[in-house]
Amino acid sequence: MKFFADTADVEAIRDLNDLGFLDGVTTNPSLIKKSGRDILEVTKEICDMVEGPVSAEVTATEAEQMIAEGRKLAKIADNIAVKVPLTLDGLKACKVLTGEGNMVNVTLCFSPNQALLAAKAGATFISPFIGRLDDISIDGMDLIAEIRQIYDNYGYETQILAASIRTVNHVKDCAMVGADVITAPPDVIKSLANHPLTDKGLAAFLADIEAGGIKIL
Repeated sequence: MKFFADTADVEAIRDLNDLGFLDGVTTNPSLIKKSGRDILEVTKEICDMVEGPVSAEVTATEAEQMIAEGRKLAKIADNIAVKVPLTLDGLKACKVLTGEGNMVNVTLCFSPNQALLAAKAGATFISPFIGRLDDISIDGMDLIAEIRQIYDNYGYETQILAASIRTVNHVKDCAMVGADVITAPPDVIKSLANHPLTDKGLAAFLADIEAGGIKIL
């Protein structure tokens, strides 16, 4: 499973990238606003840093304008994935942009039927939002599993990019049901390494190292 960082914070992305397991980045207007930077400038900096796909979202809602914005975003770097909303206009834009050889991430997916339409439109990625479904008492993981089954039934190549990841259990569950990618805030990705028994065991080892005067270098 691939790990994408869901942020426009360049320093946080650099930190994760240096750890060696960052496969891409997703941004959106809210994250760009939080960064306080120009969308084209910060997106270019992220693309230069990360080898994998970097999702940059259009701001338009009409298909023709989405297509125009998508083409402009795609010129930033070869690893741009143009992000469009899962509306009929967004799907139309997806079809055109993927037909021109661009990666497209169709976002704001909340149902298997929406995911099916995105696959038929040629989406590179479909982004189902787990946490937002959990917020309204619907199990977001069921959506991931249903999309996985549909895509496998028909051999669709669209990758399931699980979004709105909020906990380490979301990551684990996505891996178990077969999501291709998760995108999560940097602190959630880092938290995957945490376990109290690891901390306890390391503390014991360090105490024995000090007591025994053990040195390697």
